[in-house]
Amino acid sequence: MPAIADVQVTDLTAALKHGISDFMRAPSFGLVIGGLFALIGSMIVLALTIWNIPWMIYPFAIGFPLVGPFAAVGLYEVSRQLAKGKKPQWHDVFSVIWAQRRREVSWMAFVMLFVFWVWMYQVRLLIALFLGLVSFASFEEFVRVIFTTDQGLIFLAAGHVVGAILALILFSITVFSIPLLLEREIDIVTAMIVSVKAVLQSPVAMLGWGVFVTLSIILASLPLFAGLFLVLPVLGHATWHLYDRTISRKPA
Repeated sequence: MPAIADVQVTDLTAALKHGISDFMRAPSFGLVIGGLFALIGSMIVLALTIWNIPWMIYPFAIGFPLVGPFAAVGLYEVSRQLAKGKKPQWHDVFSVIWAQRRREVSWMAFVMLFVFWVWMYQVRLLIALFLGLVSFASFEEFVRVIFTTDQGLIFLAAGHVVGAILALILFSITVFSIPLLLEREIDIVTAMIVSVKAVLQSPVAMLGWGVFVTLSIILASLPLFAGLFLVLPVLGHATWHLYDRTISRKPA
C-alpha cells in the first residue's frame, strides 16, 4: 500500500492551477478529448429525442459526469509526460490509452458504466413510484410535471439524493484509483481501497473537490456539452496533480 498524504484546500487550488497550466501547454490533447466526449453526449441527446424519450435527457445529463474520470485517462498521461519534462506526442498518448485494454483500468470502465446504468435504471424506477407509469410527449412536459406538482418535487428530491449517493461512491473509488492504475502495476481492488482511504483521510477537502468537479461538468454540459472542450481537460489535468500530491510512491 502506498502512503497517503492529507489533502488541504491549498492542495486543491495548486492542483487546479497546474491543471490550467498543463492545458495551456498542450491544448490540442484537451480540446480533442473534451470535444470527443462533447460529441458523444450530443449524439446521445439526439438519439433520445429521435426515440421520443426526451425526458431522459435531464437524468442523462446529470449522470454523464459519472464517466468523467475514465474520460481523463489520456489527460493523465499528458500531465505525466509534462511533469517529466517531455513534450507529449499523439502516438505516445494514444499508445498508452490503447495499452489499458490489457490492464486493470479496463475493468474500472465496467465499474463506472455499471454505476451509470444503475443511475439510469433508478430514474425509471422512481418515475414509476412517484409519477406512475406515464410517458412525456416532450422534455418541456417532463420539466413542467416535476417542478409544478407535489409528486414531481418528491421525485426530484429522491432522485437527487440517490444520485448523490451513487456519485459519492463512484467518486471515492475512482478519484485516485484510475491514475494509480495508469501509473503502476497494481490490481483494481487495491487501487480502489487506496482511493477510498484517501477520501476518508481528508473528507472535507475531498468531498469539496468532488462537488466542485461534478458541478463544473454539469454546468459545462448544459450548452449542448460545449463547455466540456475546456472544463474536462482542465479538471483531468488537475486530478492528476492532486493524485501526485496525495499518493506517495513509497509504501506506507
